[in-house]
Amino acid sequence: MPGSANSDESYVLDLTDDLLGERASRQHRFDWLLGDPSSSGNRRKLPVDGYYKRHALVVEYHERQHEHPVPHFDKPDRMTVSGVDRGKQRRLYDERRRELIPCHGLRLLVIRAGDLATDSRGRLHRDQQADLVVLSKMLKSFVLLG
Repeated sequence: MPGSANSDESYVLDLTDDLLGERASRQHRFDWLLGDPSSSGNRRKLPVDGYYKRHALVVEYHERQHEHPVPHFDKPDRMTVSGVDRGKQRRLYDERRRELIPCHGLRLLVIRAGDLATDSRGRLHRDQQADLVVLSKMLKSFVLLG
């Protein structure tokens, strides 16, 4: 569950907060990052996992369902406002983030579960020392670390 204090996403953002010396705005929504229109024509703002304003950086943590089909999350038998199942909509919205975030002067860092040590189900081992090393290397290409 995104934003849950015990989620892998929160764990990764907490480590990133420590490395950057800035707390991310969690589940941040920009006025210009919108989902597809609903039947009433309304468009919801899409959240990003973490926004580091001082660093002009958006961090997205991609769990297994961002990379591989997972029926529990994809809900293949239910259509979304986009006219596709949740898995396809997730891919569309991930691509929208990749396209629009840089257009607004921000950098996007996508951290995949597989970038860190995981179990066979894609859950993080949460080895803080090892994970900090990996995240530090990833962040160095985006920002200057102290």
